[in-house]
Amino acid sequence: MTVNLVRIGNSKGIRIPKPIIEQCGFGETVQLRVQKGRLVILPDRRPRHGWAEEFRRNAKTGDDRLILKAAKPNTFDSEEWEW
Repeated sequence: MTVNLVRIGNSKGIRIPKPIIEQCGFGETVQLRVQKGRLVILPDRRPRHGWAEEFRRNAKTGDDRLILKAAKPNTFDSEEWEW
């Protein structure tokens, strides 16, 4: 999709169509980055956004067991690890 740059004061901007905003999950703010000469626009989300709901969902389905208990200790655990 090609869009025109729009003058905004001394700057320029683009208009992002509503379907793209919804598809990307953008809210009122976004994160802008330049990576390898490209402008990257990301949703502005808190770290671990959505984790609490995912944990609740996993608890309801019984998929919240700790996998580390299933791992057997090795020599690093018994001989090398120090607290």
